Amino acid sequence: MANQKIIEGKSKIVEEIVEKAKNASSFVVFENQGLTVSETNELRRELRKSGSDFKIYKNTLAKRAMKELNIDFDSELEGPKALAFGTDAVAPIKALQDFAEKTKKLELKIGYVDGQVADKAMLSKLAKIPSRDQLLTMFAGALKQSVRNFAICLDLHRQNLEK
Repeated sequence: MANQKIIEGKSKIVEEIVEKAKNASSFVVFENQGLTVSETNELRRELRKSGSDFKIYKNTLAKRAMKELNIDFDSELEGPKALAFGTDAVAPIKALQDFAEKTKKLELKIGYVDGQVADKAMLSKLAKIPSRDQLLTMFAGALKQSVRNFAICLDLHRQNLEK
């Protein structure tokens, strides 16, 4: 009876991981050894700001979930690891990378971004991409500048016609 409850509990955790991974645009495996409680709480706050979250799972359960998702992360799921999930593909990667640079106690290992496995080098490149909001702001600024320049051009043409 007790064994059955344990097995059911583990199955629920595996289902939770699979569900979170399916609903996320990206998820990242990272090493969090050496983080204090206050640093962990700060990391959670930073991830929440970007619409992401993280949780520490047993590696065996995370490996089972990855097998269900047909993702081979077995080599990276050794030792103390955590998983961060994000609805924005780049947001959790940027938040983790920024936190890692600040504390020097966190290391990104591997990720899964928009259906593709991303190694450390790819995660590092993705962390440098501006966030979605920043990209939209840049795009809006470029559109505004184009409209402004066109308005100036029309005004100069009007002035030439008046002469």
